[in-house]
Amino acid sequence: MTLTPFSFGRMGAEDRAAAAELFLAFLQADPHYLDVAATYGDGGPEALRRALDLFIARPELGFVWMGRRGGEVVGCCVACFAISTSRGTLVAKLDDVNVRPGLEGQGIGSAMLSSLKEELRRAGVTRIDTATHFDNPGARRFYERHGFATLREERLSCLL
Repeated sequence: MTLTPFSFGRMGAEDRAAAAELFLAFLQADPHYLDVAATYGDGGPEALRRALDLFIARPELGFVWMGRRGGEVVGCCVACFAISTSRGTLVAKLDDVNVRPGLEGQGIGSAMLSSLKEELRRAGVTRIDTATHFDNPGARRFYERHGFATLREERLSCLL
């Protein structure tokens, strides 16, 4: 059996519902996210909808990167832009990397991240920053396989 190849691209308005479904499945079930959701100020499904609307309305701030196989959305993640004073360039913050439940281990996350790196290079981004929960060694190994290295820092959050 031959699997349909993956395709990747930025979320458009027509993709909003599929992205919301996948992000909600991830955010409502991931024990590592749930452990810190209150610190993040998680606003639930309505906050997610507002965020997706902002990505559509303000693409200069970032985007949702979506992976598809055939017509099915199989993965997505968020890339937000920032300016790095140490690089003197545009950098990106990577968040919420997730693959549709039941499809893990098929190379979707790796293919999605590889294609995202190419997209970010085309946009002039020279570094990607991400974070992973201390108790999630699988995510850490995934990022390290893709060239990420620890900064030996702890990420902090302050709600305003």
